[in-house]
Amino acid sequence: MAKQHSIAEARASLPRLIREAESGKTVALTRRGEPVAVLIGLRQFERLTSSSGGFSQAYKSFTREFDLRELAIDPEEVYAGLRGETRGREVDL
Repeated sequence: MAKQHSIAEARASLPRLIREAESGKTVALTRRGEPVAVLIGLRQFERLTSSSGGFSQAYKSFTREFDLRELAIDPEEVYAGLRGETRGREVDL
């Protein structure tokens, strides 16, 4: 859980909160006790916003580097049951 600080507290101690964020801690900012924003370090921000392509790109990269047969990983077995067999709900167009 992120350590919470009011915006008024953050104004008074911004340099310290920035150092905390730089060190990898997440700092939640609150207004009247309700969380409204989060302060994170640049490294974490870049990791969260990188255009790495998400899961599909990571999976493709993994399978280029590793042979699933050699690892005895069967994707059908691993992902079995993760998605329902139905087509989903009907949508009126």
